[in-house]
Amino acid sequence: MSGYCGVIQRVAVLGLFALAGLVSGDLFAEDSDHPAVIDPAVAAEDPDFLLQGEFVGHWSSGDKSGEKFGLQVASEGNGNFRVLEYTGGLPGGGWNKWDRRWWGGHRIDHQLSLYTKGLIGTIEGNSGKILDESGAEVATLKRVIRRSSTLGATPPEDAVVLFDGTDTDEFEMPKITEDGLLCEGTVTKRTVGDFKLHIEFMTPYQPFATGQGRGNSGVYMQERYELQILDSFGLVGRFNECGALYRTEPPFENMCLPPLTWQTYDIDFTAARFDESGVKVSPTTISVRHNGVLIHDNYEMPNKTGAGKPEGPENRPIKLQDHSNPVRFRNIWLIEEELIDDQQGEEPCCGEGDEHFTAR
Repeated sequence: MSGYCGVIQRVAVLGLFALAGLVSGDLFAEDSDHPAVIDPAVAAEDPDFLLQGEFVGHWSSGDKSGEKFGLQVASEGNGNFRVLEYTGGLPGGGWNKWDRRWWGGHRIDHQLSLYTKGLIGTIEGNSGKILDESGAEVATLKRVIRRSSTLGATPPEDAVVLFDGTDTDEFEMPKITEDGLLCEGTVTKRTVGDFKLHIEFMTPYQPFATGQGRGNSGVYMQERYELQILDSFGLVGRFNECGALYRTEPPFENMCLPPLTWQTYDIDFTAARFDESGVKVSPTTISVRHNGVLIHDNYEMPNKTGAGKPEGPENRPIKLQDHSNPVRFRNIWLIEEELIDDQQGEEPCCGEGDEHFTAR
């Protein structure tokens, strides 16, 4: 039997906005609880939400003249932002996978001021500029909106559709939203061995939250191995952040997109093998594409992760973790062991050129 999730939370947030006529930026500044927002229309009332996102630019002077770079701008509430600069472009879009630099940011009205050593910048709407210490303009910025190349992927004929927004029979006691999204906190009825899995997820907007309290969930393969879900946008991609095989292996690069953006995981899972006496003879291997970009390549799991079930020869379900944050799921489908063929995975969403980006 399925139920509804998130409705009370959304109504409560909308009611708070209506009370005293505050926009959500003011609400977040004054409310000690800072409720998670899962509705983009509600989040858009907060001017901080409207300023965060991804930007690309090219340096126009100095020894970096002509060099492309990317910025990820993440809200930390109350007009404060963290900003991470990537040399060569954004993760999955030209970044050299080495050079990064932190900036600070603070909103005044509808403009974001940026600052790092020797440079200052401003962003307003979909564009911005960077100045050096003399006040000379050294770069311009434009906002980009990226979408996974596997977003909305159609299940192959041999796939088992676990959730398409209309049928919840594949899950134990699922909760769904009024608009047909699956909530965190459920497991599949079927157990799995080797498989391919496509799943789409969206993390909430929680600007004041930090660490593991910010959009936390996870895909537990065989209820043993957690692929972390977290709002890690604008972070470096550590072993407990989004895309990590939890506390075991960080992603090659952090492909996390901003909160309230639909994201994808495409997982290839080969279960551990055990001999007749129960001794493990080969490890579980996992490959993952996050938003179309390979972040784990046949990684051999040394053991289960965190709170996962102990390793063993028996098949177990797939679990979508409830970590007290509202995370939403859709378009979930599975290809089981006997149906897996030698097809190549999806191509990455993001490459070296700007053709992968569209301005908002």
